[in-house]
Amino acid sequence: MSGELTEGVIKVIIREVGEECAAKGQAVSETLVAFMVKAVVLDPRNEFNVDQILTKRDVQHLIQLCVTRLLDTTNPSLSTIKMQVYFDMNYANRAELLREQHRVLEGRLAPLVRDITDSRPRLQDEMMKVYQMIVSYMLLSSGLGSPTDIEVVREVTAALQSIFPQTALGAFISLSKKEKEQQLKNLAMLVTGIRLFNRECGKGGKGVDDLPAILNEVLPSATRTIEDSLNTCHELAHCYTALLESMHEDQHRHRQLSSFKLKEALFNVRQYEAFLCILMSDAITVAQEVEKMNVQFATTMEQLKNTVQNKVSVDTKEVFPLFVAICNMWTGFQNELLLLSFLSNMTNNLQQFLEAQSQLFPEEVLTSLLEGVTVKTDEERIRETMGTRVNISDFENQEWLFPETAADFDQLLIQYHGFCAYAIGVKGLTLPGNPAIGILKHKDRCYVFSSKESAYIFAQDPDKFIQLNVEKAKEHAELIHLLELHHHFEYLAPYTQARSADKSLMKPTTKRDSSTQTDTHILPPSIVKSYEWNEWELRRKAIKLANLRRKLTHAMQTDLSHLRRENSTQVYLPKDVSTQTKRENSSNVPRPQIFLAGLRGGSSAATRMVKVDLTRPVDET
Repeated sequence: MSGELTEGVIKVIIREVGEECAAKGQAVSETLVAFMVKAVVLDPRNEFNVDQILTKRDVQHLIQLCVTRLLDTTNPSLSTIKMQVYFDMNYANRAELLREQHRVLEGRLAPLVRDITDSRPRLQDEMMKVYQMIVSYMLLSSGLGSPTDIEVVREVTAALQSIFPQTALGAFISLSKKEKEQQLKNLAMLVTGIRLFNRECGKGGKGVDDLPAILNEVLPSATRTIEDSLNTCHELAHCYTALLESMHEDQHRHRQLSSFKLKEALFNVRQYEAFLCILMSDAITVAQEVEKMNVQFATTMEQLKNTVQNKVSVDTKEVFPLFVAICNMWTGFQNELLLLSFLSNMTNNLQQFLEAQSQLFPEEVLTSLLEGVTVKTDEERIRETMGTRVNISDFENQEWLFPETAADFDQLLIQYHGFCAYAIGVKGLTLPGNPAIGILKHKDRCYVFSSKESAYIFAQDPDKFIQLNVEKAKEHAELIHLLELHHHFEYLAPYTQARSADKSLMKPTTKRDSSTQTDTHILPPSIVKSYEWNEWELRRKAIKLANLRRKLTHAMQTDLSHLRRENSTQVYLPKDVSTQTKRENSSNVPRPQIFLAGLRGGSSAATRMVKVDLTRPVDET
């Protein structure tokens, strides 16, 4: 099947799956449908082969399977996939989020900036209008106060007039477009710094919120919310892990619990835990940045107060950099507040993907299932294995890493998100690995284990257990993202590319252009220009040299010639010009002929020159 035809089939499948789900009252996004199609095709139990052409019957079967899984809202696996798609589509790190916020702000201010930079005022009213637009830009770019509040506008106008009076508008208009834009940004930072300084002195600051105080109040609450969600998530993960272990140990328990979808529930809470850890890390970074900026802001403000000290006039070279620094730090407070709000929204929105947990395992049901079962936390499991480690001498061809042998031990990239590489494929459990047991480095990838026994079994045939983990991920597609197994499924579109629904789910034909080049001269050139292969040419050169040996060049100079030199002049050649008149006529004039005699000198020392005019008279011609 050609690539275009394959993409067309995939588009049809996604569209039909979405339409059927919508007809049954379940709205799904194209991204979710595309990933579900990928999950169904991957599952070996569905017997799809990505290397073969999908028949019409296969397409209908694929559509029905996708619709069935998308409508099963009680399945934790669907909730996990929805959570992964949501997080991938909405999460952004600090740099990306701030870059997007800056782009949005510039987009909002672009029309106003264009009006200011493109204006060519001539009359006084037009000048006033441009100045008012500059005031609006100062207010909107800072985000301090409402542009409809008259007191705020007056305060911004007063701050602007102190550094940029209306009389300076003429010089501003004469600047180029880029220079105008840069000056607007500089003025905005200075005006913001002046307003914040006035607010600190109690002389202004209308509409300016106390961002440091707000952040100090909101940060503990946001961090506590994430911590509470993490604790709940940990408790559920420990309970599900204990129940799954009891199923492997007791066949009666296996029959009793096999219908509860415990593995899917465990993968759901583990993925939720992973996302919460990312948000917690970002929240901690926000807290550290806020703490650092609080100190810097207080120090800079105190330095500015000491510089001004109720002076009537202050050197701009001293205070302007301080105003700009205060503005930049206040912008940093605004950014951290934006990041904190984003993290809080992400935390709240992720909670909806745990609803299937409460439906499958209400508190009383989970309590009854845990009777007689020992629940261990991740910390307890790691603590139990702290005294054990693998013996390197037992493995000749395997490389093991330990804290004392690896300089960057804590920075190693552990596979499977730090879970035991043996328990995933064999037991279907996500047990925390203990690096102290030893990290196995196999084919440039590092693996950890939950026990010494698991490490020894895995090390006997790592490729076998790695393939078992891949097969387990095919059965439970949510493990691809949870265990970071994208490199095993490179022929399938990752989440970030699944936003465009035209991505092919079939393995494409591998094609590429290649070329090779051989150097013409590998060694540096050593060509002798004087070399001749022709014997007769060599003879001619020999005869020349023999003749030159008998040749001499003579030269002499006399008293009359040593001061002479060759001269050359350049003239414009005459042009042929002709005109035509009604009457033809001609005339002939005598050609001047003058003869100068005696120029070559004579027997006497003095030169006597005789000039003879031989030109014929006009009447003789």
